[in-house]
Amino acid sequence: MNYTAEMDKAMHKAHNMSYAEYSRKLDTRLKVEEKRQREFEQSQKMFAEVERQLHK
Repeated sequence: MNYTAEMDKAMHKAHNMSYAEYSRKLDTRLKVEEKRQREFEQSQKMFAEVERQLHK
């Protein structure tokens, strides 16, 4: 996959590493993906809570 300068900036901002470093190191990639998964699960919980409160 080709990555853009915007993708690289986003990786630096979110994970303090370049996309090339992310692609090169498996352990780094796994840590990033675990963090993304935790953030996704948190956002889903928050969304569910807001939905629950809206439909009281």
